[in-house]
Amino acid sequence: MLRYLSLSACILTLSACTTLSDMPVGTPLSQLQAEFGPPTVACPPQQPQRLVWSQQPYGQYAWGVDINAQQELLQSTQVLSDREFERLSEGDWTQQRVLCHFGPPAEKDYTPYQGVRMLVWSYRYKQSSTWNSLMYVYFGDDGLVKTHHPGPDPFMEPNESEFFAP
Repeated sequence: MLRYLSLSACILTLSACTTLSDMPVGTPLSQLQAEFGPPTVACPPQQPQRLVWSQQPYGQYAWGVDINAQQELLQSTQVLSDREFERLSEGDWTQQRVLCHFGPPAEKDYTPYQGVRMLVWSYRYKQSSTWNSLMYVYFGDDGLVKTHHPGPDPFMEPNESEFFAP
């Protein structure tokens, strides 16, 4: 009997780990919002409508969701990935387009890049689905993405001073 209770508890625990990527096409928007709360970003209405649920600033995942005119799920994609960030190399990306695709960044700052002061948005993510990283997205004065690159996430690095503390 105890074995069956343990197995049931394990199955319930695993089934509670549903993400937006697991939701079937056609799921009503109202059901998505009931299960995952309101989206972090709702982009200007167009068809399909783009919504983003993000774990930023401290999480490493965000889901871009497209909703049709009937308010049903068309597709859901985990957007904080190397493959999705490579899309920044294709065409012109404005700040609004980046926000609507990836959601809000973990951090916004100004930094010099090759001698020019630029706005940089940093996104926490798992590089190669393994490494705790930040993707740095640099915007020029014209508001367009100029470059992007990954780097280690110092927030996720172990604090060595605590390890050696008495």
